[in-house]
Amino acid sequence: MSEQYKAFDAESPYFITFTVVEWIPLLNIPEFASILIDSLKFCVQNKGLLIFGYCIMPSHAHLIVKSELFPLGSVIRDFKKFTATQISEGTKKDEKYHEYFKAFQNSAIEIKRNKYVKVWQDGYHPEIIFSNKFFFQKLNYIHNNPVVAGLVDKPEVYYYSSARNYAGLDAPIGIIFESQQLIRY
Repeated sequence: MSEQYKAFDAESPYFITFTVVEWIPLLNIPEFASILIDSLKFCVQNKGLLIFGYCIMPSHAHLIVKSELFPLGSVIRDFKKFTATQISEGTKKDEKYHEYFKAFQNSAIEIKRNKYVKVWQDGYHPEIIFSNKFFFQKLNYIHNNPVVAGLVDKPEVYYYSSARNYAGLDAPIGIIFESQQLIRY
């Protein structure tokens, strides 16, 4: 893995992205989006994950996060491993999602470390948040992602986005609003 895509600074938040293999639009199904939401909540409660922004799109997710207890890379690795297992089991047991399960199996064929299924593309492409300006650039990008994709007309309408938190609406995941928690430069 390239040095460019590793989270080294434990004190700083990162903009990260992880994507379903073949860009399969699985996360627009509430059952599978809930797996991510529940797993993120677990990471917040048990792994010291702080979430400053998020958007779960149909085939990928964007987050602005940092971890206070464990290295961010290990938190995301464990998160992806657990959610991959949950998602693959869900697609395996339900006939209507069997085509997705087959795609996960096909994606794993070339991989030595995982011979069964592969749900997520490799990596999470962390970009360090080095300034408040960069934070808001990434946050606006995250929040406008569903609008640009044509899923909604306004960011806060999209349920799986922290745009709802910032608008004071009901949202599936709590976030950290405090900017002093964010940038310490």
